Amino acid sequence: MNLALWIAAGLLAVVALGGGITKTFLPKSKLAAQHGGEWTENFTPAVIKSLGVLELLAALGLILPAVLDIVPVLVPITATCWILLMIGAMIAHGRLGQPKLVAVNAVYLALAAFIAWGRFVIEPFAG
Repeated sequence: MNLALWIAAGLLAVVALGGGITKTFLPKSKLAAQHGGEWTENFTPAVIKSLGVLELLAALGLILPAVLDIVPVLVPITATCWILLMIGAMIAHGRLGQPKLVAVNAVYLALAAFIAWGRFVIEPFAG
């Protein structure tokens, strides 16, 4: 189970890193031009960049606390926060009639739920 949780955290961290980099460093106009980027029209550039920074922090929070053995409980807490972020993303894409993107976000949510459940209940980090 420990290996599965590490793999899930690594995969989700890669997703968060990719999303965080694009939202933080690409201009709003470039994000809006990408497939699925229609959601950006409802948000200011500052909000989009803030979401990007949150995703970058999530990428770090899913891995570093456990690797460095510094407050490893931050891993499942970060996963729980990611669940909330994905609920917001699902709502945004749902309002735009983008069921495929809602489904992708649901997969990310499920992955985060697995990590949170696994690290809070099944196999928490020793501490």
